[in-house]
Amino acid sequence: MLNEDGYFGEAIAAGYDDPSSEMFAPEVVARTAGVLAELAGGGRALELGIGTGRIAVPLARRGVEVHGIDMSRAMVERLRAKPGGDAIGVTIGDFATAKAPGRFTLAYLVFNTIMNLTTQDAQVDCFRNVAEHLEPGGCFVIEVGVPDLRRLPPGQNAVPFHVDGSRLGFDLYDVATQAMSSHHVTVQDGRSSYWSIPFRYVWPAELDLMARLAGLRLRERWDGWSREPFTSESRQHVSVWEKPAG
Repeated sequence: MLNEDGYFGEAIAAGYDDPSSEMFAPEVVARTAGVLAELAGGGRALELGIGTGRIAVPLARRGVEVHGIDMSRAMVERLRAKPGGDAIGVTIGDFATAKAPGRFTLAYLVFNTIMNLTTQDAQVDCFRNVAEHLEPGGCFVIEVGVPDLRRLPPGQNAVPFHVDGSRLGFDLYDVATQAMSSHHVTVQDGRSSYWSIPFRYVWPAELDLMARLAGLRLRERWDGWSREPFTSESRQHVSVWEKPAG
């Protein structure tokens, strides 16, 4: 933890909304918000790790009442500066334990955010926290990558994910503890900057067990927001767990 904003302080928040990034592509955002709006079913939605509102703002524009939880005040300031962002309620705190007001028909974590919880205990706590916030019949959605261990030959612990003339990005894995960290090196105008953040990678079956401990059950699992089938070749998944209605 670097400061009270965690690893997403002012330096990261200032450049987080990168329109050239695939995650900000209009069709990606629209597809994600569309699926979440459908799952909300006219009820309230809780976003864990709401950040700058990449998904929360367009989801709210679809008529869904959204509330968020986030530790980073710097990220939330960017959310509140966006049109409509100031109408979205935010609880400042650790989304594994922080309490938001009221109950929700949908809770969700997008773009690998579950891995920002760097211990198994914290991830388990997150599922329990969500279950307490959900109405009966409500659902919890997570978008997260499948651990990329198939790309690790014996004796190697690094996997590059971006390499060009101005930027280098790679992940380091510890397969004994499921700890990993992403490292970013950027060179601009002859000057370099470096940023890293720790994660804990988690397997789909492990998430299912966490859900079961929290009283949730798997409803659906897709390869992505277009609801393609999840297969052994999938590099990510969108999973939906449901809180029993009875």
